[in-house]
Amino acid sequence: MLQGTKLRHYRSLFLSDIHLGYHGCNADLLLAFLRGSRTQNLYLVGDIVDLISLNNRPFWPQAHNDVIRAILGKAKHETRVVYIPGNHDAQFRDYCGLTFGNVEIRRRCIHTSLQGRRYLVTHGDEFDGHVACSAWRSAVGAFAYRRILYFNARINRARSRFGYPYWSLAAFIKEKSGSARRYIERYREAATAAAARRGLDGIICGHIHRPEVTQVDGIEYLNDGDWVDNCSLLVEHTDGQMELLHASDLDKTRTRISVHRAA
Repeated sequence: MLQGTKLRHYRSLFLSDIHLGYHGCNADLLLAFLRGSRTQNLYLVGDIVDLISLNNRPFWPQAHNDVIRAILGKAKHETRVVYIPGNHDAQFRDYCGLTFGNVEIRRRCIHTSLQGRRYLVTHGDEFDGHVACSAWRSAVGAFAYRRILYFNARINRARSRFGYPYWSLAAFIKEKSGSARRYIERYREAATAAAARRGLDGIICGHIHRPEVTQVDGIEYLNDGDWVDNCSLLVEHTDGQMELLHASDLDKTRTRISVHRAA
């Protein structure tokens, strides 16, 4: 697991869909990563605090509070922190353009990598209109998703007892579902089209809880995933290379993922 690993240094970290305040949030895994890493830039790409869940069922354990403190600690010392609210913390969009406790709040922003690549950074819920389904299908899907997360938590508690790493049941089901794959494909196309219209090299987003690094018509699509299903984030290394990391892989030898094709 993450504990006991050496300090990691990055140029940028991109985190979304943490869902603090929701019982399915894997705050302990994220906290261990934050405490073991240093970065120049930290982008919080929406749904950091799940205000919808908090309004329905108050839940705020110490680990969730510690994640907030770890982020604010980085903002106070060595890290530029940019917070882009999502649809679950949309109330904070009222404060876009302001800075609180060294945390910049933005609706969206442009990130320029060390290699000069320019990315639109946005949560991604604005692309739902391009891939919307009927209200009843959305409600049924939300109910099924909650049940999957319930079983996912029970499975991973058992796996942890036997020393196995985190595994996502929800991600497994998404891979097997044809309708889920079509939704993800349409979402990816809408996101990359938004970057192309702005003349950018790519887009970094979250929202759909499906981490991925790929290209669509020459536009880079980088989805940093979440900390409910996948426990993943996107990092920019100190040489400008982008890599998608999963919590279960951080103690293993990794192959760096470059989204840039050779000339």
